[in-house]
Amino acid sequence: MSSPNETHSPPNLPRTAEDESAIRQISRYEDFSTVDWIEDTERERARIRYLYTTWDRSWRSLCWRIYEAGQTWWVVLLVGLLIGVNAAIISIATEWLSDIKLGYCTTGWWLNEKFCCWENWNIHGSCPDWQPWSAVVGLSRENLLFNWIVYVGFAGLFAVSCAFLVQEYAPFSAGSGIAEIKSILSGFIIKGFLGGWTLLIKSVGLALAVSSGLSIGKEGPSVHVACCIGNVVSRPFSKFRYNRAKQREILSAASAAGVAVAFASPIGGVLFSLEELSSQFPLKTLWRSFFCALIATVSLQAFNPFRTGKLVMFQASYDKDWHFFEVIFYILLGIFGGVYGALVIKFNVRVAAFRKKYLKAHPIGEVAVLTVSTAIVCYLNIFLRNDMSEIMSYLLRECKDGDYSGLCRVDYVPRMTWLLLMATVVRSVFTVFSYGTRVPCGIFVPSMAIGATFGRMLGILVQSLHRMRPHALLFSGCPTDGPCIEPAIYAFLGAGAALGGVTKMTVSLVVIMFELTGALNYIVPTMITVMVTKVVGDLFGTGGIADQYIKLYGLPFLDKEEHLFNVPVSNIMIQEPTVLTAHGMRLHSIEALLRGTTYKGFPIVDSLAEMHIYGFITRAELQYAIDKAKQQHGVQEDAQCFFQIHNLPSSMSNLADYTYSSPSSIDFGLWVNQSPLTVDPRQSSETVLEIFKKLGPRMVLVEHEGRLLGLVTRKDILRALHYSPTASRQDYVPLEDTPPQNVNLAPHPQVDVELDSFHGSPSI
Repeated sequence: MSSPNETHSPPNLPRTAEDESAIRQISRYEDFSTVDWIEDTERERARIRYLYTTWDRSWRSLCWRIYEAGQTWWVVLLVGLLIGVNAAIISIATEWLSDIKLGYCTTGWWLNEKFCCWENWNIHGSCPDWQPWSAVVGLSRENLLFNWIVYVGFAGLFAVSCAFLVQEYAPFSAGSGIAEIKSILSGFIIKGFLGGWTLLIKSVGLALAVSSGLSIGKEGPSVHVACCIGNVVSRPFSKFRYNRAKQREILSAASAAGVAVAFASPIGGVLFSLEELSSQFPLKTLWRSFFCALIATVSLQAFNPFRTGKLVMFQASYDKDWHFFEVIFYILLGIFGGVYGALVIKFNVRVAAFRKKYLKAHPIGEVAVLTVSTAIVCYLNIFLRNDMSEIMSYLLRECKDGDYSGLCRVDYVPRMTWLLLMATVVRSVFTVFSYGTRVPCGIFVPSMAIGATFGRMLGILVQSLHRMRPHALLFSGCPTDGPCIEPAIYAFLGAGAALGGVTKMTVSLVVIMFELTGALNYIVPTMITVMVTKVVGDLFGTGGIADQYIKLYGLPFLDKEEHLFNVPVSNIMIQEPTVLTAHGMRLHSIEALLRGTTYKGFPIVDSLAEMHIYGFITRAELQYAIDKAKQQHGVQEDAQCFFQIHNLPSSMSNLADYTYSSPSSIDFGLWVNQSPLTVDPRQSSETVLEIFKKLGPRMVLVEHEGRLLGLVTRKDILRALHYSPTASRQDYVPLEDTPPQNVNLAPHPQVDVELDSFHGSPSI
């Protein structure tokens, strides 16, 4: 079909620098939409080509080349420095707030108990400078009831203050943030999630939430805080502000640095970013992540927040050798870690679903009740009362380094066993209910603390068994003139097993645990324990707790291990999508379509009868072209619109004289993607899934012999992967640019997913 006005439509002219700059600034990536990585890559290459064509031999050009080449490294350097400084400040504030619940330093109110009693720290009960609150008000130092009341009051105050700040100023600062970071790195846009307010409130709230005594940690949220710093620092640079592919490199490096400062493990942080977070991790990102983690660790070391030369309070070092017969007990620890992880994931996800449905309107009240309950129960157990990092520093300590509340005393074995068992059970229960509340919260350290208490308990029991029967066949490999079993080693391995069970980490976990201890001779026991944990955990289901939250909240994340078998793409595609014709449409009809839909893009066809594909145009570019035509050329409401690419008329010799709009017509050919990805309807959905995972387009058109039959977005792939007959159509909220469609698939046997937008949903 042809139009009488077709010969007057413009040629396919290159966009001006003004157009390119404007397109980047009009939010090409709308909130809660996905990134087209192919388009980003093309734009970055075009930017590089433009720079090379404009450079000359002048000094100014040379300086600009040096700046362009080193810009990424300067940004990574600054990000690493700020991450280390921020981590040090949070650690110092957390330790002080945690101790202020128990007492007061008479020589300096700003000192926590350890610094107040620095000279007498290893002598239990010999620090007159630190006064419990009962002594401050004139009561006996051992007045349990008064100290208990003050402890609960401070805990509730910290938690409620944190929940209020999160609710009023930065809702995205709640939760861990690992699930959202994984989705952002895979190409999902969540505006404000990595902003300045989120960084400020999460940093302040993290110290308040952890010091309140809730069974949560700051190591997981440290990744979110680090990514916020990476985003805020890189945002002033246009190279990262308008290019998500380049920004992804900075966020990957920042996440590695966040784990590095949390666990004093720069190499483990890089491997964590590679194994758990990043969907794309090229070699240049690996080096930048390593550099960022190194700078962050060095800056944290310079602050020395614990005045011990260690980067985290629960660092330890072991010099004893392990015995082959202990592999039996290492396997038991691995089984515990796998079972613990499976149970915590299962019940925590159920609690999260209940919270999302019934407690969504009462986040502060929920946090207050949970905090007071935790404080009342945990005060009675020495392994639950203090900060988890401090408790782990004692659980991982060898007996030769000193005793703590009878852990190394033979006559205290029954009491310590009971307290450690109760600490394991109680903290597990509170972790299930605490993780995912509307405060900054992580699950790494709570899981490590749970594993450490169980491991220490098992170590004490094995040590007692050896004392009772030193000549048994099981202990034939033990030396006759010295200790054989070290319970601290079991606590260390138990911490790794529990963390591996809830996160499903493997290689990065082994490296993190090694860097925590520096004990090269315990790499093999750690690997054995982690492998058993992984095998046992996978028997109950694949994916760690972050992956389960991604499914619970419907984040558009395609896991590397997900597959679609024997399903043609025609079964999951959007049939009869909304299209624009290449010519013949009026401007008012296009504007009505934009007002009446939320689609992020439209296929271009020759006519509704033939449906031959001419290209694809995004909503943002279409709206920008309309606004520009109205401002500069006064385009009328009934102007004819063209999307077709035409040849240059032979009568036109000067391209500079040509404009792509007039009062009576407007051509969008400059903005049309002339070669969108297309597949045949008989193509396997597995192939389309790999296209989305490897190439990262926003959508794929389905065509047969040039005729458009439908389109597929990431949302449709996710619905095909996780569709459940128990969910009604009203449960699904579109995350992308197309409406829901009927899914012609067999029901998924296990997964029940609710695709939910972030508007009004609790951040995880």
